[in-house]
Amino acid sequence: MSKPSKPSEPADADIAAMTFEQAAEEAEAISDRIESGEIGLEETLAQYERSMKLIAHCRRILERSEQRISELTPDETPGNARDPENGA
Repeated sequence: MSKPSKPSEPADADIAAMTFEQAAEEAEAISDRIESGEIGLEETLAQYERSMKLIAHCRRILERSEQRISELTPDETPGNARDPENGA
């Protein structure tokens, strides 16, 4: 028996194009809809899956941002080659 394709897979491309703020806002809206009980079980599962993808996208953005900040922040360890007081 073949596994049915997930209808949300093509929509994953729209998540990749979202900003952190857009993804976080949509994840929060999904959470609100699920908590209110305004959607049925099938839709709840689909929306939960999407929210998990949105959260993973937000985490990736945060990780890249943290990495970039680390790259831009000079290491303040004495004697470090990037220490401006040592002429580097």
